[in-house]
Amino acid sequence: MSKTEPKNSCNVGYNDTIEVYISRIEALLQGSGYKITKRSLALLLLQEDAEILGLVKEKEPGNFFEIEKAIGEAKAHYSQPLNYLISLRRQEEASLISGRVMVFGSKPKMGIQERLSRIMMNPLTGAPILLFVLYYGLYKFVGSFGSGFLVDFLENKVFINHINPWVTQWVTALIPFKLLQDLLVGEYGVITLGVRYAFAIILPIVATFFFAFAIVEDTGYLPRLAMLVDQLFKRIGLSGRAVIPLVLGFGCDTMATMVTRTLPTKRERIIATLLLALAIPCSAQMGVIFALLEGSPLGLVVWLGVIILVFLLVGFLAAKIMPGELPTFYMEIPPLRLPQFSNVLRKTWSRLKWYFKEIFPLFIFASLLIWLGQITGIFGVCVRILEHPIRALGLPDQAAVAFLFGFFRRDYGAAGLYDLKKAGLLSGNQLVVSCITLTLFLPCIAQLLMNVKERGIKMGIGMSIFILFFSFSIGYLVNLILNLLHIAL
Repeated sequence: MSKTEPKNSCNVGYNDTIEVYISRIEALLQGSGYKITKRSLALLLLQEDAEILGLVKEKEPGNFFEIEKAIGEAKAHYSQPLNYLISLRRQEEASLISGRVMVFGSKPKMGIQERLSRIMMNPLTGAPILLFVLYYGLYKFVGSFGSGFLVDFLENKVFINHINPWVTQWVTALIPFKLLQDLLVGEYGVITLGVRYAFAIILPIVATFFFAFAIVEDTGYLPRLAMLVDQLFKRIGLSGRAVIPLVLGFGCDTMATMVTRTLPTKRERIIATLLLALAIPCSAQMGVIFALLEGSPLGLVVWLGVIILVFLLVGFLAAKIMPGELPTFYMEIPPLRLPQFSNVLRKTWSRLKWYFKEIFPLFIFASLLIWLGQITGIFGVCVRILEHPIRALGLPDQAAVAFLFGFFRRDYGAAGLYDLKKAGLLSGNQLVVSCITLTLFLPCIAQLLMNVKERGIKMGIGMSIFILFFSFSIGYLVNLILNLLHIAL
């Protein structure tokens, strides 16, 4: 027995296969100074803890290859991750221990927090609460206040009336070259379009969403939402745990795709990635769509109904097509609490810093690509190609530019539709069809690259090709139904 091994240890027992590999890895750990038992080290190695892997690699250079080989062989025995199986066994042991030492009365007293918690997780009462949160937390606060009042103030009163004319005057006076003038202050200039979109349209929407999301997060509502949707999600091949990356997708789909790593099986990770790329609009895109459909409640209902239907249908079909076991789910439920204002501000600020660091440069990069596309003629060719499916949707040719923008940034495309609405070029039906199609449209470049990184190049490109044709097909179908039924939104 090593010096770090306690004399009266009480180990959790695992199945024979896992125990064999625990013993095998323990025998390979010859170093000293680990500060925890070799059995604990072996379990952490089987769970591929990054810190422990690095430590053991440093202390066991001669045996590390054999340790990695043992971990790989152990993983090959199971369809589910070892981390999940080990955690599940520990939970079973914890339940057995608590059952031996705890006694519950026939009618345990239930406080108001526990009653409210159960109400949130009950499908009959939890669904109306979810709708309430979505309506007042997203539609009214983000859609009306963020994308209505704040966007109108920043775009019209700040940028269009003051900043853009002032910058245009200075650039044209200081730079005599028309090509560089167009790059900075032209129709698709870095300042007049890229910076304006980023600060005047997208920033207030993202900021209000992050603030509302931080409030919901700080109350402890998200784990209860996971429990609420678990049974529904199981029908589309996911568990309630998937609600975390999917909800994060309403902030940024690129970041949420990376978070799908937390899902226990490859099958769940693929389905979640597909649904994020297809049917989850990011906060900025969703906020602009709320602004586009403001004053048209029926249009908003049609948009939301189609997106939810697509989400469930594609998820259901993907779960049927892809092989694998049904997901299981457990989650610790933290107590409900009133959100702390300092926590909400801290989370909002940290996410806004991430926005400026990661997303704002993409707006500048997108403007540069559009400028290059213009001077080389590639941009015009792509727009002319897109005009054909755009006409099939019953949309004006100018919408092709917005959809091309949508490939650079999905919210960039939504902001393009916002400009078309202000110009009076889109009717009620056209607004709904364009919003549905753009929501389902190709993921932006950043998300596409993340899909390729996380799921592989074949899967990432294959998803994008499917989404491209599927989005236009749904848009065409919605437009056809609206025309056949003579519905005017």
